[in-house]
Amino acid sequence: MATKKHEYTDDKIKSLSSLEHIRLRTGMYIGRTGNGLHFDDGIYILLKEVIDNAVDEFIMGHGKQVEITIKDNEVTVRDYGRGIPLTKVVACVSKINTGAKYNDDVFQFSVGLNGVGTKAVNALSSRFLVRSHRDGHYAQAEFKSGVLVNEAKKGKTDEPNGTFVSFTPDPAIFSKYEFLEEHIERRLRFYSYLNAGLRFNYNGQQFQSTGGILDLIEDETSFEKLYKPFHFCDKTLEIAFTHTNRFSEEYYSFVNGQYTNDGGTHLSGFREGILRGVNDFAKKKFSGDDVREGLLGAIAIRLKDPLFESQTKNKLGNTEIRSMIVTRVHEAVLKLLHGHKPKAEKLINKILETQKFRKELQTVKKLARERTRAISIRVPQLRDCKKHYKRKSAENQNTMIFITEGQSAAGSLVSCRDVNTQAIYTLKGKPLNVWDLQKDALYKNVEIFNLMKSLDVEESIDRLRYNHVVLATDADVDGLHIRNLMITLFLRFFPALVERGHLEILETPLFRVRNKKKNTYCYSEAERDAALKALGRGCEITRFKGLGEISPGEFKAFIGKEMRLSPVRVDGEFAVSETLAFYMGKNTQQRRHYIMDNLVINEEDIQ
Repeated sequence: MATKKHEYTDDKIKSLSSLEHIRLRTGMYIGRTGNGLHFDDGIYILLKEVIDNAVDEFIMGHGKQVEITIKDNEVTVRDYGRGIPLTKVVACVSKINTGAKYNDDVFQFSVGLNGVGTKAVNALSSRFLVRSHRDGHYAQAEFKSGVLVNEAKKGKTDEPNGTFVSFTPDPAIFSKYEFLEEHIERRLRFYSYLNAGLRFNYNGQQFQSTGGILDLIEDETSFEKLYKPFHFCDKTLEIAFTHTNRFSEEYYSFVNGQYTNDGGTHLSGFREGILRGVNDFAKKKFSGDDVREGLLGAIAIRLKDPLFESQTKNKLGNTEIRSMIVTRVHEAVLKLLHGHKPKAEKLINKILETQKFRKELQTVKKLARERTRAISIRVPQLRDCKKHYKRKSAENQNTMIFITEGQSAAGSLVSCRDVNTQAIYTLKGKPLNVWDLQKDALYKNVEIFNLMKSLDVEESIDRLRYNHVVLATDADVDGLHIRNLMITLFLRFFPALVERGHLEILETPLFRVRNKKKNTYCYSEAERDAALKALGRGCEITRFKGLGEISPGEFKAFIGKEMRLSPVRVDGEFAVSETLAFYMGKNTQQRRHYIMDNLVINEEDIQ
């Protein structure tokens, strides 16, 4: 029998205003809220929704500049488009399903077709102000948490036409957030690539592109492209692509200026169209894997009625356009290859080399698998856990594998871990430096092969068995070297594992400061000094040099609720290959000169 609390009666039915609904069901409108660390966190979606309106104006031929400032979490965006019609300023930012995005005469290729954008920004901001300048007059409205606090102001102005929006994401919705410069700059770079000629001024920086997404591919492959990128552009389709010596394929896909980071039908059509175009040109039947290994491409389409699989528009769902995209890309690629024969020859040579190496790799794979079957059914270095991660499932998000060095450290971890969610993989000394090696190194080196099998990423990163891949090395020079070698391994052969945020570093205390009453674990010299000051005289200080020096009883706290994990992030992504080649490559003499030229000697260390 149902309790009164759960009875389904008239008084349980609630009617919310549209803005109340946005605040109550935030995820329906902007996806994740987050704290600003992730590129797709809600605060960036709010910024995007406002900038999208400025970009839509540019697409329709109005305004060539957007000014953006962010200071103390207050965001301002000023465009120089037509400005919101003055009598509709309040309605356009507060009433759902109100706007001009439904009218093809006003906005032909807009992302914001659902009339929610700035309404969501308004509803989810502690303060929101909009001002429209139009033909010598202005109208302004101010809101708090989506509620109009001042009657709309109107008057005359000398300001040029356009719209000014100022907002502060509501701390009640987005707790403890901060805007990260790299995420904002990345968005603005994408906007500039997709809207050649539109200038973005952000906190003193300028973002502008003249070459469109060709500039995107040029920048992303600055140090590693095998030939100058191919580029095609017309009113509704733009593509660019080149090959690198990477082992993965990577794409940037856009619809009406929106970055669809989960791809969709336009991206699958792009990939198929490239394959068909290359095979027609070469009169071959290359496999998709051979053609696309090392490929870095971008596609941008303009579509009147885009259908996205979520409010945040990360994936395009228009199935009816796929065949059209395949045909158009196929024709464009064929024309580009015939029109640029020297580049086309380099592309075909790259594919032939990949095809040859893939056949050789099959033999190496077979030998490696036979070797492991002969030794053991199980990976000897792995102490597995009971639960495993599945990417598209909400379960087992806290599963992790600690990659550690030496038996003593592994012993401490094994004795105090959570056997349900925490696995241990023990390295036998320093792993192989793989930066200058090919994919066969994954199979010829037993330790790397066993690690790859433990993670189950041989075929696809989507099969990763643990959500957190944690490097747990000593806090000394050798430990740092091992950590760098492992990071190099993942960036070289499994970059998606790093890009998706799976690779992390376990922070363990460097010091223990204790007196007769209390132990304090310190992760830096500053924390050590603060602990000494707090605990007073007569303290004992222990410096932990290796994980094996920390007893299992102590270690349990460091991999439990108080665990500190630092994500391995790729910032300034254009220079990743060049940076790794410099620090991990065979240019020993060049590195030695660099170290000697930049060496800073600490007198305290000498003493």
